[in-house]
Amino acid sequence: MPKFGERSSNNLKSVHADLQIIMNEAVKHFDFTVLEGHRTVERQNELFHQGKSKIDGIKKLGKHNHLPSLAVDVAPYPIDWNDKPRFYYLAGLIKGIASELLAKGEISHRVRWGGDWDSDGKFNDQTFIDLPHFELIK
Repeated sequence: MPKFGERSSNNLKSVHADLQIIMNEAVKHFDFTVLEGHRTVERQNELFHQGKSKIDGIKKLGKHNHLPSLAVDVAPYPIDWNDKPRFYYLAGLIKGIASELLAKGEISHRVRWGGDWDSDGKFNDQTFIDLPHFELIK
């Protein structure tokens, strides 16, 4: 059974408890790494200028900028940025686990994924795709 390494575990400590519960359950079923939880405003701005975020962290705080973070970035391990199907598989797993945990009352938030911002199950209608990104919503 996969488990998080030290870096992933440390990154996960900076995120909301609901995300920790979801990710700790998901890693039992599929190996992935936690790339980033909480982000400084400077880091957010850097990603904005690289085109990897639509939020600059200055005019508007992103979900990563809260402490604990309301967002987490993850990637299938080992990371292959060109293997998109593994990101979609991981997203389905995480979304399914989050739905089950919410229904059981073990978490209190729904999860939105950066590959399907409107959560309509259609992936070709996105204007900004952020496959590693998961965030809490009410």
